[in-house]
Amino acid sequence: MSATPETEILAVLPRGRHAAPRPVVRETQRARMLEAMVQAVAEKGFARVAVADVIERAGVSRKTFYEQFANKEDCFLAAYDAGVDRLLAAIDDALDALAPDWLAGTRRAVEVYLGAMAASPAFARAFLIEVLGAGPEALSRRDAVQERFAAQLQAIHRRARADIPEIPALAPHTFRAAVGAVNELVTAHVLEHEAHTLPELSDAILDVHLALLVGRELAARIATAPS
Repeated sequence: MSATPETEILAVLPRGRHAAPRPVVRETQRARMLEAMVQAVAEKGFARVAVADVIERAGVSRKTFYEQFANKEDCFLAAYDAGVDRLLAAIDDALDALAPDWLAGTRRAVEVYLGAMAASPAFARAFLIEVLGAGPEALSRRDAVQERFAAQLQAIHRRARADIPEIPALAPHTFRAAVGAVNELVTAHVLEHEAHTLPELSDAILDVHLALLVGRELAARIATAPS
């Protein structure tokens, strides 16, 4: 699936001097440093990345870096947060745009998620793999992100039950388990293949969602029902 502007996770902004107000220049520099951090981490691994790697890629001075970030961990966490916020917002938009058709919304949300990760392979690696070795605060942020994904699945489940009353209620841990299952599939794919091929997992992830959120028997009926 080709990437669209709304699914690009971190935008690359131009280098150089700008005839713009200082806050605009500062924000432009920040965006470049976040992108540079993601690229450096994807290439070298978090443990091997130095501030020098970031400022060289971003085309900024060391002074500019430390005006905005305390250290490389601070910059990595800011990049992680920025990417996650944009990714989750894109998924929410996909679900809302197709409400109350929860099934079509779920399909589109899966496509948006995989398309965004495929369009930003460096972020995909940072988001899925490198965050695990980026320290306790990064793990805490990751845990909070998993909860946000679980909340999205819980909202899908509520819409599904409103549409099909026979769908059973689920305990909250089920949604977190579904997030874990998807994360495992996507991470394994990134490790074994190229991130740009992630959209190939669309059917598998939709199957996991339906099996866990509505039950295997109903999921089979839904999958074979006319659109």
